[in-house]
Amino acid sequence: MRLENSFDVPATPEAAWALLNDVERVIPCMPGAELTEVVDEQHWKATMHVKLGPIALAFATDVERTTVDEAAGRVELSARARELRGRGGAQATIVSSLAANDSGTSVTIVTDLTMSGAVAQYGRGVVQDVSQQLVQRFAECLAAELRGDEPAAVNGNETAAAPAERTVEPVGGLSLAFRALWRSLLRLVRGR
Repeated sequence: MRLENSFDVPATPEAAWALLNDVERVIPCMPGAELTEVVDEQHWKATMHVKLGPIALAFATDVERTTVDEAAGRVELSARARELRGRGGAQATIVSSLAANDSGTSVTIVTDLTMSGAVAQYGRGVVQDVSQQLVQRFAECLAAELRGDEPAAVNGNETAAAPAERTVEPVGGLSLAFRALWRSLLRLVRGR
């Protein structure tokens, strides 16, 4: 499944590039994400916490930066996630690219995602809508980081706090799923 998201940040491409390549600053901006290990400059381990109603899921994720093209403002990551209790997993290739615009920088994220196991039961429309909501939260946090705002809470996470000082709240998957389902139903009704 291919997911495309884009957002603008109020910073030069150089400042946006520096932030997007600083994993310790970016991870706290991702709702439900926790950096667990820096293996080296190109490899990281993280945990993604998701809560679907009464079900709490945690995904161990191995991330590798496979391509860096600073001149083109393009970074490619490969991620392999597995649910810690064996309920499924996902593989993704994530390509982020930057382009200058009138208000700062446009960030485009293209994700090729393959899901397996129980997590694969969610439909493409729901996954796309949830993805867009998560990217919106991520973009708001990045914009705050680039403006130098005081720490802002993103899904319970203080974005500028040191990793040891913050508590990772699981992404509220059920509320996101209900909003995504509502949007899908509205598109269906409007299409008639």
